[in-house]
Amino acid sequence: MSSSLDEMLYLMQCLRDPNNGCPWDQQQVFSSIVPHTIEETYEVADAIARDDMKNLKEELGDLLFQIIFYCQMANEKRLFDFNDVIKGLQNKMLRRHPHVFPDGSLQSFGKASGLTEDELKGQWDAIKAQEKALSSDAQSQGVLDSVSRGLPPIIQSTKIQKKAAKLGFDWNHTAPVFSKIREELDELEEAINTLDQDQMSSEFGDVLFAMTNLGRHLNLDPEKSLSKTNEKFRRRFSYIEKSVSRQRLDMSSCSLETLDEFWNEAKRKGL
Repeated sequence: MSSSLDEMLYLMQCLRDPNNGCPWDQQQVFSSIVPHTIEETYEVADAIARDDMKNLKEELGDLLFQIIFYCQMANEKRLFDFNDVIKGLQNKMLRRHPHVFPDGSLQSFGKASGLTEDELKGQWDAIKAQEKALSSDAQSQGVLDSVSRGLPPIIQSTKIQKKAAKLGFDWNHTAPVFSKIREELDELEEAINTLDQDQMSSEFGDVLFAMTNLGRHLNLDPEKSLSKTNEKFRRRFSYIEKSVSRQRLDMSSCSLETLDEFWNEAKRKGL
């Protein structure tokens, strides 16, 4: 282990020291750190999306700090430490890549198996199935239990659908998916008429799930598609703000028709 990493692990111990550490760090528990971990993960993704390598370096450091934080808290409870996490990760990667490490050791690197891409995928699935069978709670797990409930809902729904599709619970083409979307929209409209918030929420969720399913059938990533639309909206809304400012208008007092004109102008400019 490098000296810089050793120093970082020691720094974390100091922050958590019950006598001389940081009061905020001392108070944290596993669950209280989770929101920060999620935020840091998204900031890594944002830096990559913006191709900001300088910021990516910083954000990766912040994300690594989250892992070190968890490991320190676990070590305090005598559960595991950072070295255990690294060793477990290394063993898993060696086990899951027999085509790269034939005998399961780093020393066997360079003796590639020459398997095709399809064969590699089949091998990967077989290894993961073996791992699941050896899991202590394998008997109690259903197919969808392997999809983490901590994932963002859209990503979670896509993974759920893919798992179900592997067992044949899926349509073969997009026509019935469109029919399902129309059905869910009709049910949402009916729920809106009832003014029942719970029912509206349920039906709205069904619409989103059906739309995610369509994206999967079209081989489109819903998260990426929505992110692109978010950026498009940002650009066009920014154009509206600048246009309003140039005309010395107050945006909140502009009519929707006026704002729509600026919006359409932004579209014509390709924004």
